[in-house]
Amino acid sequence: MGIRLAGSLAKQILRRSSKSFDVPKGFLAVYVGETEKKRYMVPVSYLNKPVFQDLLSKAEEEFGFDHPMGGLTIPCREDTFIQVTSSLSRS
Repeated sequence: MGIRLAGSLAKQILRRSSKSFDVPKGFLAVYVGETEKKRYMVPVSYLNKPVFQDLLSKAEEEFGFDHPMGGLTIPCREDTFIQVTSSLSRS
């Protein structure tokens, strides 16, 4: 079961991830991986999806709000992230 992001939390995530270079409007940059981090662009609409919110909860547990890459870092395997985002793009 996903959590509903508070408005200020969602704004904080968007503000931090959009400070990076070349992030298209309507997207946010995330870094994914357990050891080597790879950068992905995801639509901001994913922030409202329960399955994506589960990934954000993992990120909060591991990093709090201090993300070492400067953007949002999601500590999961890259193939898991791709599977989750692929299912979201089909829905």
